[in-house]
Amino acid sequence: MTKLELLKQWVEQSNSIVFFGGAGVSCESGIPDFRSEDGLYRQQYRYPPETILSHHFYLQHTEEFFTFYRNKMLYLEAKPNEAHRKLAQWEKEGKLKAVITQNIDGLHQAAGNRKVLELHGSVHRNDCEKCGKEYPASYIRDSQGIPHCSCGGRIKPDVVLYEESLDEQVLTQAIAQIQKAEMLIIGGTSLAVYPAAGLIRFYGGNRLVVINRDPTPQDDRADLVIHGQIGKILGQL
Repeated sequence: MTKLELLKQWVEQSNSIVFFGGAGVSCESGIPDFRSEDGLYRQQYRYPPETILSHHFYLQHTEEFFTFYRNKMLYLEAKPNEAHRKLAQWEKEGKLKAVITQNIDGLHQAAGNRKVLELHGSVHRNDCEKCGKEYPASYIRDSQGIPHCSCGGRIKPDVVLYEESLDEQVLTQAIAQIQKAEMLIIGGTSLAVYPAAGLIRFYGGNRLVVINRDPTPQDDRADLVIHGQIGKILGQL
């Protein structure tokens, strides 16, 4: 039996799957990992992405933050790929209980998933820091410089920046879903970003699947490891 056949069998047998995903899931929708600095990057920005996407940089260099954010974090034309569509199908079939994602692009919801726990927030939620009014991502994209509310307050995207803590409520729900899961599929993530990557330790089952282009620190612990593009792999199931 091939690894793909075994994965298919496990999915067919399971009625309680949780999916934990990262940037690799969205790569096949044309959204690059912001950590992959290209040649143009150094010409455009004076700081590494981890610095620009930090809480202190947002406060101290707000306009430069939004220049980077518009150019590198907003991909509003992106469409769900085979991985997103397969997960939405499993949810409709009652097999998938939750998607836990490190991504902020909203593509799981666009594909039809309803139970999505966004560890790092979403570009689609943006709130005025003064009055709390909500704005869509298109408002941020189309604004110039620092986006402001009609009340004059600054609008901040609801994404978790470096130096900011994750939403406790979302974390608690994610842990509960992982603990209850019969099968946990980890896909498109190097499992290098904490505290999100630490959530895996709460899984106590015997069907831990890792699907990633490159090896991860959890490969040794997994019951099944498949290296490759997650969209192509899930699309074959």
